[in-house]
Formats: sequence, C-alpha cells, structure tokens
Amino acid sequence: MTVTAYVLAVVLDLFVLFIGARFLLQPRPAAAGYGVPAEQDGAAAYLAVKGLRDGTFGVLGLALLAFAGARAEAWFMLTVALVPLGDTLIVLRHGGTKAVAYGIHFATAVVVLVAAGLLFAV
Repeated sequence: MTVTAYVLAVVLDLFVLFIGARFLLQPRPAAAGYGVPAEQDGAAAYLAVKGLRDGTFGVLGLALLAFAGARAEAWFMLTVALVPLGDTLIVLRHGGTKAVAYGIHFATAVVVLVAAGLLFAV
C-alpha cells in the first residue's frame, strides 16, 4: 500500500503541474478541456492565474512528499481536494456540461481524497 500511496501522490502532483503548464502555454485549449471555454477578449490573465495556481500546487505537492513526508502530503491532498470540488461548481454554474463537471472535476476530487487516505495510512 505504501508504494501505491506514493505513486498515486506523485502522479497527481505531476498531473496538476502539467495542467498548470498547459494553461500557461496553451491557455485556450486548456480552458476548453477544463469545461468552460475562454472568451477571446480579456481572459488571458485569468487563464495565466489558473496556470500559475495549478503549477504551484504541483510543485508544492512534490516538495512536501520529498522533504516533509507522507503525512504532510496527505494533509495537503486533503485540503487541495477543495480545488476540484470548486471547479465542479464553476463548470456547472458557467454552462459546462455535467459530464465534464462530474466526470473530470468531481472524479478528480475523489481520487485526490483516496490518495490522501492512502497517505494517511502509510
């Protein structure tokens, strides 16, 4: 179970780092994948903020796992699960599909919470 907990945590941290990089480098396609396409005028700053936020969460998660251990990463994962839960509501409130809201964002929150539980068990 220890290997599974660590691998899942690393994969999730790398994935959110990738998402952050995508929002910084390809903001419009990333926004479409998020579930709420970006408007052509004026949304660039907000997309960059999302990219920076997600990238920072990915780096922080990796740093916690490497330097503070599984318990610190578990607390981080537990609290950061609020982000995909909030993303679920954002997609639903702004015209995104239920499939994206629940199939991507809510499912991500569940996986992050499972990872937190596994890390707490280590």
